[in-house]
Amino acid sequence: MDSQAEHQQVRPQAKAGKRKSFIGIILALLLLAGLGWLAWHLTHQQTQGGPGPGGRRGPPSTTVGVATAERADLPVTVEALGTVTAAATAAVRPQVSGVLKQVNFQEGQMVKAGQVLAEIDPRQFEMTLMQASGQRQRDEAQLENAKLVLERYRTLLAQDSIARQDVDTQAALVRQLEGTVVADRASEGTARLNLGYTKVTAPISGRVGLRVVDIGNVVGPNDANGIVVITQTEPIDVQFAVPQDRIGELRGQINAGAKMPVTALDRTRSTALETGTFLAMDNQVDVQTGTVKAKARFANSSHGLFPSQFVNVRLLVRQVEGAIMVPINALRHGSNGDYVYVLNPAEKTVKLRPVTRGAIAGDKVQIVSGLNAGEQIITEGADRLKDGAHVNLPGDRPAAGPGGQDSGRQGWGGRKRSGAGGDNAPMQAPTERRGRPGAAAQ
Repeated sequence: MDSQAEHQQVRPQAKAGKRKSFIGIILALLLLAGLGWLAWHLTHQQTQGGPGPGGRRGPPSTTVGVATAERADLPVTVEALGTVTAAATAAVRPQVSGVLKQVNFQEGQMVKAGQVLAEIDPRQFEMTLMQASGQRQRDEAQLENAKLVLERYRTLLAQDSIARQDVDTQAALVRQLEGTVVADRASEGTARLNLGYTKVTAPISGRVGLRVVDIGNVVGPNDANGIVVITQTEPIDVQFAVPQDRIGELRGQINAGAKMPVTALDRTRSTALETGTFLAMDNQVDVQTGTVKAKARFANSSHGLFPSQFVNVRLLVRQVEGAIMVPINALRHGSNGDYVYVLNPAEKTVKLRPVTRGAIAGDKVQIVSGLNAGEQIITEGADRLKDGAHVNLPGDRPAAGPGGQDSGRQGWGGRKRSGAGGDNAPMQAPTERRGRPGAAAQ
């Protein structure tokens, strides 16, 4: 009897323990559900911006930079690095060998074509000329005598007083002497020419360099360095490379007979040294660089360009009148091509607009189609935009309210999360229920 009474007494206690465990599990689940909902709400609230339609919070507005599309004259240019080359270069060498007797120039001097630069001792050439002249005079006298004899023979032949063979022999002698006189005249001309070569003249106009031989040395036509080198600096050329993508454009201008101005700038691109015109383009592309050589000619009257000098070249290919220009950082590129974001100032929204770009001039780019002059486009902050997005313009202040700083402090139902009704209010209900085990056991 005692064991049966004890067994009946233990059963209600076991049932009460199971009931407590079941209630504890339910309370734990409710607590976890409340914590999860609270975390989701806080996270969702932080990722939302200002209030959207119907009281819902939309994405935050982006502060952007704005520029206006303007019409301007666009110079289409080619920028390149060029090398100044003399229009002509000549190494002055004597054409006869002899002792250098006199030098008539100063190093670095500007000379004219035909100016006497140096003189070689002419005495041996004078003697050669005299010898050739004497030989010519002797042969001319023999020729005159032979002609007179031939005339007499012909008279006697008419009188049938001489054989025809003698007349023919004398005529052949005259022709032989005529050939000798011609050769003598050529020899005399050669001697006179060599005598003239003793005066070394400038073949071209230009600036002479440093003298490489002194007076008293024997010089000749086979000298490697000659006497001096002359470079023509007026006019002067600049050689530069043009990308192969611009060949067609340049060829079109050349075929049309257009004169394309070229400006030679210093290394800093801040000072214009000379202004000239496009001269010619090579007939083949360099396969290693993908460029073609071109040449421009400059008057160089101020001697601002020096041979072998490196300069920056700016070639004006053509001028586009009234082109629509925008900052180059406003142009975007997507899978469907180039586009810009156009601003709607009234609604402060942007619209994606496909465009076709043209030439680039500095930090500006030409818009061939898709944009009108006067429209405002986004230049900064476009990476965070989408079609139809709201934007903030420079100088705008964020509006205070539900989406502002105050609205970020509001909890569920718009109540301030402070004090007893603040952040801890939703978490107190399960805590209080968990703190009353006696009531739950009853």
